[in-house]
Amino acid sequence: MAVLRIVKYPEKVLKTNSKRVESWSQDLSQLVMDMFETMYAVSGVGLAANQVGIPLRLAVIDVRPNGKSKKIVLINPKILGLDGKAEDSEGCLSLPGLYKKLERAAKARVLAYDQKGIPWEIRGRGLLARALQHEIDHLNGKVFVDRLPFMQKIRVQKEIKRYQPIWQQQVRPRLTTASS
Repeated sequence: MAVLRIVKYPEKVLKTNSKRVESWSQDLSQLVMDMFETMYAVSGVGLAANQVGIPLRLAVIDVRPNGKSKKIVLINPKILGLDGKAEDSEGCLSLPGLYKKLERAAKARVLAYDQKGIPWEIRGRGLLARALQHEIDHLNGKVFVDRLPFMQKIRVQKEIKRYQPIWQQQVRPRLTTASS
C-alpha cells in the first residue's frame, strides 16, 4: 500500500468533473486501499480520487474514530436525496488548515457502486451526511469554499493566498510503505 500525494488548491484537477469508473480491476482495488491509507495518514474522514490527482468518480470515507473503522467506498456516486439543514465547521485535505462554517443538508441519501461493481445505497446524517456531500462535491469539481456566500468567499480567497506558500512546501513525492 502507499501514501499518495494530496493535491492542493487551486490545482486544475480539483476544479474539473471527474470521469465515471467504467471497469473494476485490481488497479481500482489498489487505488482504494492507497486512498484509505493516505486519508488515515493525515487524519482525514474522506478523500476523493481527484484529491490524489486521479480524476475518477471514486471517494472513500470513514467518519468513525480510530479503532472503530467503517470503511465506505463510493464509486460513481449519485445523490438521491437531501433533507434538512445543518451548519458546522468544515475543512478539506486539499486546503489544509482552512476551516469555515458551512450549511449543508443534515441528511443525505446516495446511490453508489462498491469495489465489486455492485450498486448500493447509503443514508447518512450528521458528519456522514456532510462527508458524503463534501466528497461528491469534489467529484463534481467543487471544493467547500465554492459553497460559501459571496462576501465570505472573497475574504477566504485572501486567506488562501496566505496559506498557498505553506501548502507548496507540503507537496511531497509519492511515498510507499510496506504492507503488513
